[in-house]
Amino acid sequence: MQDDGFFRIVDALVEVTRAQGGHYTSFSVRGKRFGYYWPRTRTVGLKQTLSEQRALVAERPDVFEEQFTAGGFGWVVVYLAGIEADELAELVFEAWRLSAPTDLLVTVPDWAPPAPH
Repeated sequence: MQDDGFFRIVDALVEVTRAQGGHYTSFSVRGKRFGYYWPRTRTVGLKQTLSEQRALVAERPDVFEEQFTAGGFGWVVVYLAGIEADELAELVFEAWRLSAPTDLLVTVPDWAPPAPH
């Protein structure tokens, strides 16, 4: 997966804001963080459920690693070089969905991945 593919996925979501940190970009929906991007390592950090975090890391430790847990959620690091676009799109949408408020979720009930370029 190329880095620009990750940004196309994020840009397809509604009400996403970006913030630049020293060495990363963070992504939020209505003020709630759901992801990070680190260009130096070509990795992203995504909010997931605790069970999904454990399953991803156990299934493919070469692609996923545990980042941290907070507020009942497990964050995973995703190595972009090891993941296909459709799987990454699902994980990004899930991270966004876990952070978006209910009134926004009802306006975006299903994920439609962006068309490939």
